[in-house]
Amino acid sequence: MYANVSLFIDGAWTAAVSGRTLTVMNPATGEPLGTVAHAEIPDLDRALAAAEKGFAVWKKVSAYERSKVMRKAAGLIRERVDMIADLMTQEQGKPLVEAKGELMAGADVIEWFAEEARRAYGRVIPARAEGVYQLVIKEPVGPVAAFTPWNFPINQAVRKISAALAAGCSVILKGPEETPASCAELVRAYADAGLPAGAVQLVYGVPAEISGYLIPHPVIKKMSFTGSTAVGKQLAALAGLHMKRATMELGGHAPAIVFDDADIDVASKILATNKFRNAGQVCVSPTRFLVQESVYENFVAKFVKVAEGVKVGNGLDPASTMGPLANPRRVTAMEGFIADAVQKGATVKTGGKRIGNVGNFFEPTVLSDLTLDMRVMNEEPFGPLALMVPFKSFDDVVAEANRLPYGLAAYAYTRSAKTANAIAAAVESGMMSINHHGLALPEVPFGGIKDSGYGSEGGLEAMEAYLNTKFVTQAGL
Repeated sequence: MYANVSLFIDGAWTAAVSGRTLTVMNPATGEPLGTVAHAEIPDLDRALAAAEKGFAVWKKVSAYERSKVMRKAAGLIRERVDMIADLMTQEQGKPLVEAKGELMAGADVIEWFAEEARRAYGRVIPARAEGVYQLVIKEPVGPVAAFTPWNFPINQAVRKISAALAAGCSVILKGPEETPASCAELVRAYADAGLPAGAVQLVYGVPAEISGYLIPHPVIKKMSFTGSTAVGKQLAALAGLHMKRATMELGGHAPAIVFDDADIDVASKILATNKFRNAGQVCVSPTRFLVQESVYENFVAKFVKVAEGVKVGNGLDPASTMGPLANPRRVTAMEGFIADAVQKGATVKTGGKRIGNVGNFFEPTVLSDLTLDMRVMNEEPFGPLALMVPFKSFDDVVAEANRLPYGLAAYAYTRSAKTANAIAAAVESGMMSINHHGLALPEVPFGGIKDSGYGSEGGLEAMEAYLNTKFVTQAGL
């Protein structure tokens, strides 16, 4: 059963001081599921005081002991996977199999950072004089404000919380109001694993109010944000104004490049499957399918066949392979993108329409005959829209891949090692996956460049953002 969701402050689940709540809707039925507590300034002040106190305690816990708590939290996530996945599907819409996969991946993320907690090494630098020691020491940066979105309510939050805790920081997590329950269960697993009071707080409310209060606050030493480029730029500017360290994982418009020597069966199946995962509501979702002219028609036909085989329905139905969009705004956005493209000459190869009048269901959609003046070719669709664009030469496809200010993820398919090396070097993106879909593993970097942000939320690079580097030089008296 879906329960009303509370705030978590100083080791306790609590209502907002004002008693205010927000309604949580089921995107498959359009009906209310429950409520989530609405934090305001008095609640944020409580969270800040708890985070400051929690940091003083947690930073003194050895890396070895921090690792044990984190590994226990990962185990609890795995034990509770069925229950939490059911909550996630109810509030977010994705099929149960995807929700369970997200949770198991989240447990892997916790476990990986638990091990990295024990490997936040400093170093000794050889000195120029006898009797002098030169030490580089890594110390936790301090309390962190983390802002996480609704599309992956566990896996976006778990990276921020786990990296911070592994480094010895405390966290105030601003969870997603549309998908609060699954995010709350992540925090519950950490609390039940023995995390000391104040190490993690969880709040919900008006995003602009919470970020505008937390980021400038002197208690907060770092912020991490996942969301749109427009909002990310505002928060990065606010963080910079107050000299706060920031990790920004922002929007994307990923090119998926298919060369004429690629295995078209493999490329079309992998790319279509990943396009419609989570109904396309994925920051690294392949979006612009740039296909070499000689194989363009074949690729599009095979891709359309996969798209037409997607079973759209309630994520709780085991037969469903794609759930609803997360909210009515996404349906309106899809309709706007498609109407604009069609009015300017695009062809709808399949899909293009809302499904029914109950819930936020939308057909997997493939568009062709696209031009650069269409909105969808320039704005992140964040939905089940696949854009088919033919290209002639290597230089042509590089120019299109790099045309937009985004630089999060990119994909390419080719049998040529020479072409693979060349395209990996030429495309401007933080991540590139060639001949398979290999992004977002716990041990690899995850982040973008250009307007897609900066910093990493995966790999050992993620830990660095939560650690201060202190140099100590000492001479014997």
